[in-house]
Amino acid sequence: MIRCMAIDDEPLALQQITAYIGKVPFLELVAQCQSALEAHQFLQNDTVDVIFCDINMPDLNGMDFIKTLTAPPLVVFTTAYAEYAVEGFKVNAVDYLLKPFGLQDFMRAANRLKDRLESSHSSPVTSEDDTIFLKTEYRIVKVSISDIRYIEAMSEYLKVYLENEPKPIITLLSMKKMEERLPDYFMRIHRSYIINLTKIQEVNKNRVIMDAETYLPIGDMYRDTFQKYLDTKFLGK
Repeated sequence: MIRCMAIDDEPLALQQITAYIGKVPFLELVAQCQSALEAHQFLQNDTVDVIFCDINMPDLNGMDFIKTLTAPPLVVFTTAYAEYAVEGFKVNAVDYLLKPFGLQDFMRAANRLKDRLESSHSSPVTSEDDTIFLKTEYRIVKVSISDIRYIEAMSEYLKVYLENEPKPIITLLSMKKMEERLPDYFMRIHRSYIINLTKIQEVNKNRVIMDAETYLPIGDMYRDTFQKYLDTKFLGK
């Protein structure tokens, strides 16, 4: 079970977040506080794995409270103010929920928390060089580059497909800008597709197979470069 603390100075908002925690089987609510000072007192004698924290609170706001912790747990910020999003990720927040948010948004954040805790127990911490920030709708999402499976261009937008995420992140960005940021294990194979070369399952004629349902075309302009990559990896005659 993931031990959770909820902090919000608004009683109804605090009631909602605690109710959502109660609906997630792998989350356990161990403390609910109406101020950062109350939360600080609790943490002097106990520990939590995750804090769901409002930002705009009297006396000590949630952002400044997290900065006072010498070894902060994972954090999901909850607030009605979108301008706090970038600052929230500067303190390594796992997610940022903009009020009013529903159970579906909360579940997405909960699953990210679960994945982060599981990966921290099984593998080294990912360096900050392996992360990017993508703006999608009203949120700014932190993404591990190594989790990207492939990217699809869609007019002025990109669809970014991630491991263990059923839906892509849709962001207003150019393919050129994305290519410039990605490391060398990514390759553009079509005017509309960039793939993570480590995620390829099969190459079949003019298609790259990423999984049983995903067949991506290899464009004429990119075929030679992709073939040269395959030649460096190919064993056999």
